[in-house]
Amino acid sequence: MAPAHHNFNPWLNRFAWITAALTLFLICSGGMVTSKGVGLAVPDWPTTFGYNMFLFPVSRWVGGIFFEHTHRLIASMVGFLTIVLAIWLWRAESRKWLRVLGWAGLGTVVSQGVLGGLRVTMLKDEIGIFHALLAQAFLCLLVLIALATSRFWNDANRRQIGLPFISLPLVTTVLIYAQLGLGATMRHQHRDLAILDFPAAYGKVVPDVSVENLATINRWREAHALSEVTAGHVWLQMAHRFMAVLIAAGVIAYWIKTRQRPEGANGMLRNLSAFWLFFLACQITLGAWTIWSNKAADIATAHVGVGASMLALGVSICAIAMHLRRREQRLAPATGQLRAQEEAHAL
Repeated sequence: MAPAHHNFNPWLNRFAWITAALTLFLICSGGMVTSKGVGLAVPDWPTTFGYNMFLFPVSRWVGGIFFEHTHRLIASMVGFLTIVLAIWLWRAESRKWLRVLGWAGLGTVVSQGVLGGLRVTMLKDEIGIFHALLAQAFLCLLVLIALATSRFWNDANRRQIGLPFISLPLVTTVLIYAQLGLGATMRHQHRDLAILDFPAAYGKVVPDVSVENLATINRWREAHALSEVTAGHVWLQMAHRFMAVLIAAGVIAYWIKTRQRPEGANGMLRNLSAFWLFFLACQITLGAWTIWSNKAADIATAHVGVGASMLALGVSICAIAMHLRRREQRLAPATGQLRAQEEAHAL
């Protein structure tokens, strides 16, 4: 049985990619708000200093208010585009799972807006962490929709390709999502970085977090107007570094595999693996720069944005690989029957 072919709608696909791109920009905007510590510059929600959010005077968009207020406006735009996308998919798509995915995206963006509001009204850092993680999951969902409505997704049904690798990029992508969760926890639970040197950690590979050494560290930090750290803060940042090593190993190994065995991935997957490797190099550089600059807002925000891009690339690789694997499995019975007929005819 041949895989189903669906009509390609270029405008729907472009709209899905635009929504995903704006969501990435929204994540960067949220990262800037957190990095600058201005999440409560606007103390009320859903209003802005008592104004309707869309009627707040531009003359008052200053300082931290500018970053928080524009973050809300961008979020509103993403929410509106998601509504349009869900309705468009429902009316134009024949694939039920994709229509359901559109409504799931709408439910996610509504939940995300509520979490953002609760973060302001309840003053809970934990809500900010979930808010950040849900934003990343929402971006992944939009990327899936954009891929499924792309010309490539349809063309893959007609191309002869090899059996793609799935396990390695899937595990690596899960690790990237966990890494983003660790990063969000670090940003929301502590004002300054717990470790200020890299690649060492307080001059060692494994830092000394004994009571005496922590007291010495905190005296130094107090003298330099830095917030106090606990052993938990230090180990959290060390876990973030260790996870980065695992992710780097996964991305590099996948890039090598797609070149050592080209039959195991088509050209699209090989190209995406190269982009994944490039973004990995950028992310490591930005991570080190974030530490050396003591979390400079623009550098830390770029670090968040590239991390989200790496997650989106991982999801894209996994989705395409699974789609191609499913296509091969569907074609396998027909291919076997054809070979059997050819052998019988030869006899």
